[in-house]
Amino acid sequence: MSKDLVIVESPKKARTINKFLGKDYVVKSSKGHIRDLPTKASNNRAKPKAKAPSRKLSPKQREARRKKAARQTLIRRMGVNPDRNWSARYEVIANKEKVVDDLRKAARSAEHIYLATDLDREGEAIAWHLQEVIGGDTERFKRVVFNEITERAVAEAFEDPGTIDENRVNAQQARRFLDRVVGFELTPLLYQKMARGLSAGRVQSVAVRLIVEREREIRHFDVEEYWEAFADLQKAADSSDNGKQNTYRFKLDTQNGDEFLPRSEEEAQKALDSLNSKSFNVLSHVKRNTKSEPRAPFTTSTLQQAASTRLGFSVSKTMVLAQRLYEEGHITYMRTDSTNLSAEAVEAARTHIDSNFGADYLPEKAITYKTKSKNVQEAHEAIRPSSVDLTGDSYAAGDRDLKRLYNLIWTRFVACQMTPARYQSVTTTVEAPASGDDSNTFQMKIQGRVLKFDGYTKVYSVQGRGDKEQLLPEFEVGEALINQGLEKVQHFTKPPARYREASLVRELEKRGIGRPSTYVPIISTIQERGYVTLRNGRFHAHRIGELVTDRLVENFTNLMEYEFTARMEEDLDQVALGEQDWHKLLDEFYGDFSARLEQASDTENGMRRNTPTPTDVTCDKCGRKMQIRTGSTGVFLGCEGYSLPPKERCTNTMNLVVADDIADSEDDEAESKLLRSKKHCSLCGTPMDAFLLDETRKLHICARNPDCPGLEVELGKFHIKGYDGPIVECDKCGSDMQLKSGRFGKYFGCTNEACGNTRKLMRDGTVAPPRADPIPMPELLCDGIDDHFILREGGSGLFLAASKFPRNRQTRSPLVDELLPHANELDPKFKHLLTAPTRSPSGAPTVIKFSRKRKEHFVASNDKKNWSVWYKNGQWAPEEKAKPKKRLLDRRAMQARG
Repeated sequence: MSKDLVIVESPKKARTINKFLGKDYVVKSSKGHIRDLPTKASNNRAKPKAKAPSRKLSPKQREARRKKAARQTLIRRMGVNPDRNWSARYEVIANKEKVVDDLRKAARSAEHIYLATDLDREGEAIAWHLQEVIGGDTERFKRVVFNEITERAVAEAFEDPGTIDENRVNAQQARRFLDRVVGFELTPLLYQKMARGLSAGRVQSVAVRLIVEREREIRHFDVEEYWEAFADLQKAADSSDNGKQNTYRFKLDTQNGDEFLPRSEEEAQKALDSLNSKSFNVLSHVKRNTKSEPRAPFTTSTLQQAASTRLGFSVSKTMVLAQRLYEEGHITYMRTDSTNLSAEAVEAARTHIDSNFGADYLPEKAITYKTKSKNVQEAHEAIRPSSVDLTGDSYAAGDRDLKRLYNLIWTRFVACQMTPARYQSVTTTVEAPASGDDSNTFQMKIQGRVLKFDGYTKVYSVQGRGDKEQLLPEFEVGEALINQGLEKVQHFTKPPARYREASLVRELEKRGIGRPSTYVPIISTIQERGYVTLRNGRFHAHRIGELVTDRLVENFTNLMEYEFTARMEEDLDQVALGEQDWHKLLDEFYGDFSARLEQASDTENGMRRNTPTPTDVTCDKCGRKMQIRTGSTGVFLGCEGYSLPPKERCTNTMNLVVADDIADSEDDEAESKLLRSKKHCSLCGTPMDAFLLDETRKLHICARNPDCPGLEVELGKFHIKGYDGPIVECDKCGSDMQLKSGRFGKYFGCTNEACGNTRKLMRDGTVAPPRADPIPMPELLCDGIDDHFILREGGSGLFLAASKFPRNRQTRSPLVDELLPHANELDPKFKHLLTAPTRSPSGAPTVIKFSRKRKEHFVASNDKKNWSVWYKNGQWAPEEKAKPKKRLLDRRAMQARG
């Protein structure tokens, strides 16, 4: 009897589903997409025969023929032909031929083929591509979707299978084609007008614009100095106690009825001198009852934001871990805009709350949440645990971060169905009245909050996180307080906060730009292109990012408008609902885009070029003058002789190290202090960016360069922030290594161009030790993507990374078994890992991990059992746990016990 074939994307998802289906099914994995538009021009096409140029053709005709040939080449590279009703040429992805052959072979003997890919548009498109590639009778193909990988959900999906939704496939293709033509047709223009290595995108360029505009808000922010004053006051009843353990810090609020905000130290000190001789009496002690409502369950964006702020996870890491939780059957689908919850899930949560927390924590009616967005994914559920009985504490994951993320999802889900938390907020005002010759009257305030009923926060305290309280005593109106000390504190007004990953996702979602599945590639792409960098968790715009944004805004106004991008997302949603024709949508966009592109490509009146700025700095190789150039790798100096013929050309460059770097500063006002210290351009008044040429020269460049040629060379003795050590010797060739500044911070680069070795500068100012050479492992394929792993050494020891990293951001820890075939290639300092046990006592494979605290590798079991061994004295042995020390009781406790 033939078995039915079930196809999913991920091998892990296939293993989970296989547990629920009987012997009548065969579950296979496509390992992600199997077919896509070509990544380069196809080489298997017959090349047209070269024709001798006709002498009868006029220059205009020759130019028309050249443009036509270039257009055909571009269409072949894109794989999409806008001129022929958007016909597309799909190809099987490289290295996926074996997967496709295996699926076709399994499909021949199957009576039915169930396409169980994810339930979003991307999953619908994968199912469509599978049906197209496998071929045959379309009646055999059935589409099954489930929001969670549980036995109940899978069974219900197979009871009522459907067919592929062509509208959703068309919406995915429309998005893909839009991004394709924008990227492929704008990139050559940026290469020609700006610099090599750049790219543009329909959504990514708008995201860069957000960061660039925030960068300029910060740059032009007018920083002002101000001071705050505080008084440490104590109740008279507590004055007999030694020390200040019972003092309370009151902030000076008003002076003579006006807001107290001195702009200088002298003003603040004058107020303190006046306060020093005054009495302090309680003017009011006001109590007010407040409450805090629970938040809605997680959507994709709110999960990314919460994981970033609470767990410190990047957006990409959050989605990788969430994908694993979903494929293991522990959470519902993780790409959703909806806060809806199924009736069964709500009932399960209410039952759990009633039995574990009590009736006081259970609302009379179930709480419902409305989704703000109006896109098609509202039909999905919010992200929640598949079973509320698997609590965050009981989830036994081998990966600590996996457990932390599950705990976050579980806690948010349970809390969203609990009663509000009730508080009593207290505000106490103290008055220092006028006295004697001093006519000044001051008021000081302090605020506190007391938890009266924990409500939904109960689940957070159970999970190890509770609300912080500031307890205040019962102050009586008219009560005199004793002054225990006065203090003044200097502050500076702060510019708008830089975007973090979480806040950028929040802003994109707020403006309707992108969808849950696009946030990760947006954030990764804008960093890979060198437009922005993420330093200390905050986005900084690079000069090339500002230049590209300006040029695109000038020439492609609608493409760079936030509202236009948001409307396009809504139009794509309408296509997915079958309410709009996708070809018409593409034609309307492309008609305007191609016209603007032709105008921007004009040699004389098109997009402005990224022209270099001349300086008085002399080239140390040919004696000509150096020019300020801006490229995808940053700002640098290049010899003006570079534009000469090849025989006379000078390719000398000088690296510029950013002089004002606050990326690692813990001072929350460091940005304000830096803005106050910047020089301003003498030509346009814009703040200037400072770069170090060497230890004696600092180059100040107008932040509007190259649009403004303002610059200034400052002479002196300068120290490069973050490093105060000797010249580093290259561990590869022995040459000196020079401190440089790149997209990912400061690093040392070998002065020998043929070597190319680099070493990172650590946050503590030390130079990172030499790294082992990467080892390709083509036999280890990545999960769900067309790539293989490479063994690398990083700050956290050995790890496996996709060979096309950072384009493919898949990483994991290596197994001991996986190192053995590469024993001869392994760096000598890691040879001891080859002798580690390959299996744990339970029989599970062992994985190589790294302890940041001890800065050494250890081996652990690759299952949920907490087993590990460490390398000591030439052998592998379990860690000996220290015996707990007995707690000593003090004399008073012993006396109390008798």
